[in-house]
Amino acid sequence: KEPKVKKDKTRHLFTKAESKLLTLDQIKEDEVSRYNSKSEELNRVLGGGIVPGSLTLMGGEPGIGKSTLLLQVSKNFAEQNLTVLYVSAEESSRQLRLRANRLGIKPDCKEILVYAENNLNSIINEIESLEPNLVIIDSIQAVYMAELDSVPGSPSQIRDCTGNLMRLAKSINVPIFIVGHINKE
Repeated sequence: KEPKVKKDKTRHLFTKAESKLLTLDQIKEDEVSRYNSKSEELNRVLGGGIVPGSLTLMGGEPGIGKSTLLLQVSKNFAEQNLTVLYVSAEESSRQLRLRANRLGIKPDCKEILVYAENNLNSIINEIESLEPNLVIIDSIQAVYMAELDSVPGSPSQIRDCTGNLMRLAKSINVPIFIVGHINKE
C-alpha cells in the first residue's frame, strides 16, 4: 500500500501561506481540527490533539523516551492511514528500525517514512515534496543550515533551524514535532 500523499504540489515554502486579519467569529470551528494521536495523555497535554500547522518541542534529558513516544505516535498515525515523515537526524535509520521493531511496528508499514538527514535545506525540500500529515525532527541539535557559520547544536543553529521549521509548518499546514535534548549546557 502506497503512502497517502496529498496531491496538491503547488505549495512553496514561505510563499503559499496567506495571512490576513480575522476576528475569532470569522474562523470556522471545523478549521480548528486536530489529529488524534491515539494517546490520551499526549492529546490532553496538547489541548485535545495535534494541531495542523503547529510546531511542538518535545524536550527532556537524553534517554527518557522522547523518540520512543514519537515513534509510537507515528505508529498511531500510520494505523489511521496518515503519512509520517520521521527525520532521524541523530540516529541511523537502522537504530530507528530496531526501536520500531521493539514497538511492534511492522517493517512493511508504508505510512512511516524515515529520512536520515541533518541538512535543513534537504529536510525542507523533502517535506515540501512529500507533504506528510506529520513530521518529526529527531533531534533539532543535530540539524544544521550550511549558510550559517556555526556548528550544529549551537544556539544560533537551533534558533534559525527552528524558526524555519515554524514557518514551514504554518506555510503548508503540517504539524511538526522537534526533539530537543536538555543537558548541562
